[in-house]
Amino acid sequence: MKLQQLRYIWEVAHHELNVSATAQSLYTSQPGISKQIRLLEDELGVEVFARSGKHLTHVTPAGEVILEAAGKVLRTVEGIKQVAQEYSDEKKGSLSIATTHTQARYALPPTIASFMESYPDVSLHMHQGTPMQISELAADGAVDFAIATEALELFSDLIMMPCYRWNRCILVPKDHPLAQLSSISIEDVAEHPIVTYVFGFTGRSKLDEAFQEKGLKPKVVFTAADADVIKTYVRLGLGIGIVAAMAYDEALDSDLVALDATHLFSSSITKIGCRRGTFLRGYMYEFIEQFAPHLTRSVVEEAFQRHTKAELEELFSHLKLPVY
Repeated sequence: MKLQQLRYIWEVAHHELNVSATAQSLYTSQPGISKQIRLLEDELGVEVFARSGKHLTHVTPAGEVILEAAGKVLRTVEGIKQVAQEYSDEKKGSLSIATTHTQARYALPPTIASFMESYPDVSLHMHQGTPMQISELAADGAVDFAIATEALELFSDLIMMPCYRWNRCILVPKDHPLAQLSSISIEDVAEHPIVTYVFGFTGRSKLDEAFQEKGLKPKVVFTAADADVIKTYVRLGLGIGIVAAMAYDEALDSDLVALDATHLFSSSITKIGCRRGTFLRGYMYEFIEQFAPHLTRSVVEEAFQRHTKAELEELFSHLKLPVY
């Protein structure tokens, strides 16, 4: 059994069983990958992938277990490389982050600009997706950090650390009836068609809960994952927009009015998560602290020592999180 063979089956499984695409991503040949997978299966005495002719159709039950073990081996090997690199050159390497559009567009730019100025030899890679997708990337070890508001808590392998609190605002054109009110209620909001986030994005669950508590059913007519898209359709008159307050830019969005909605909806907490057991290099600790100053290296190291969600909550219970 060779490490290269484990890498091949892992990558094929994560390229939707497309050997050609896997070969392209690894800069090698398709026949070479197929041959090595067959050699591994012959050695193990079981098939990792079921086949129909020359095509892989699905992962076998034995293959599921083998792939899980292969992932652990590959992550261990990567950890060994990280340790060696930390001691050979502590300011050179790579950092991969998976996050949502809102975080990438509005929250992260100052941190990334500052970080890249401090660590010009660290290559930074950003992956955008749904909260579930980015959580899976972190849980699989495909990225170093996941930054999101929702879904992180669904993965027990992730250590989640709170970064900041945020809430929502309601965006309307300047001549909209809601803009004329001195104070708005959830009932006022429910009277209008709403343009907001897709469920599972950017604290959408808090919005739904607020209406449910009042026995109201919101008229959600359009949803999107991107706050800029939501604003576009508010401008078209499709409805009122409910977005993260950080997504309103006074200069770029001067044609819209942002109405405070902090009294209508519970605040949400954005967290940064990484896989338990991950070896964090010095600049990774620095990135976390630049993004969330209360998450110092000592606090993060303590978080890695906590084994349950309750223990992590106890560690962070005394923190007064910044409000974005």
